[in-house]
Amino acid sequence: MTLKTDLETETKKIFASQWTTRNGNVVPDPDSVRLSNDAVEFERATVLYADLTGSTAMVDKSAWSTAAEIYKAYLYCAGRIINNSGGSITSYDGDRVMAVFIGDSQSSNAAKCALKINYAVQHIVSPAMKKQYPHRDAISQVVGIDTSKIRVARTGVRGGNDLVWVGRAANYAAKLTEIKMKQRTWITESVYNKLSEESKYGGQPKKSMWEEHTWNSHDKSKIYGSTWWWAFE
Repeated sequence: MTLKTDLETETKKIFASQWTTRNGNVVPDPDSVRLSNDAVEFERATVLYADLTGSTAMVDKSAWSTAAEIYKAYLYCAGRIINNSGGSITSYDGDRVMAVFIGDSQSSNAAKCALKINYAVQHIVSPAMKKQYPHRDAISQVVGIDTSKIRVARTGVRGGNDLVWVGRAANYAAKLTEIKMKQRTWITESVYNKLSEESKYGGQPKKSMWEEHTWNSHDKSKIYGSTWWWAFE
């Protein structure tokens, strides 16, 4: 079979085959989802994207080893915080990490996780980097979070495949990281409405950690941004 014939045959099969779906209650491993039109469905899941900003300029201006150290430190801290917050890491993509939260407190857990990542960047990663490289600019990052119904399918070829998360939350969470403002965490209104009081208010006296904005670059919907961090030991 030629390459063209193989691609034509497989593409026709993908579009013609019926989907099988099943409800999920845990984040699946790739091996648990078939490469055929098979999907795991979640009535609601919360997706978090943590993205290191300014990475293109960084690799243009820095030694590769310096950029690699910053990537490694940021993604290590973000990954450890995600795991510690009840999230499941679903992919690393260059300078960003995607995670999924499920369960009753998923949106609150994801929001607190984002604020902890902000704390780690400002109080752990950046100080360590500045001590080693005093003339470098501070590290900047942004986290986007959305929640929605979502499905998981397996995509790729045998020997080289992964899970793809199909639904609004995965797309919106990623798009929120593109906002160029001072806020380090962005959440949709759907996430905000699911937050616990602890995840909405902080400080003494208590005040909102979230500021309402209009998502002008997308669909003019209501979103919330935060400059706060969540300290931890």
